[in-house]
Amino acid sequence: MPSKKPVVLGLAVGGVGLVVAAALTMPQVVDWYQGRHLAEAEYASGGEAKRARHSVPRWLPDEATAVKYRMSTTGGDRLLKATLADGKLPAGCTAGAAGSGRAHLRADWFPKGTDKEGTAACGAYNVVIKGNELYAWQDHADWVRGNKADQEDRAGSDAP
Repeated sequence: MPSKKPVVLGLAVGGVGLVVAAALTMPQVVDWYQGRHLAEAEYASGGEAKRARHSVPRWLPDEATAVKYRMSTTGGDRLLKATLADGKLPAGCTAGAAGSGRAHLRADWFPKGTDKEGTAACGAYNVVIKGNELYAWQDHADWVRGNKADQEDRAGSDAP
């Protein structure tokens, strides 16, 4: 009767190989899955960004430069970075009014932990300015609340 050791050893080695293969490919699968509903772009100015993509916030100054923008295409999560000539908070933003929403997106140009430093609110965005760099993020839940408030405002303005 032939020995069963080679078959058992072959199954064990094959099983280990499958585990190793899964461990090596799983990060790429997760990245692909998470990244398939993202859009990212760079623009020379705030004005160019707003003309190119309606979802770029209107409070972003036209004169802002080096604009980077990342968004979820299936919700309201957003990241934004722009250089401001004067390093001052854009018009229409409120200092000290940052919300509690955290950034759920990541980008190599958006420093880790920045979403814990919000010092202002611009619409539904939380904002922090570091030198001349504006970093802003929007949480999906804040986006939903902002859209609901806009709809209620529009409905109220239609009343006789």
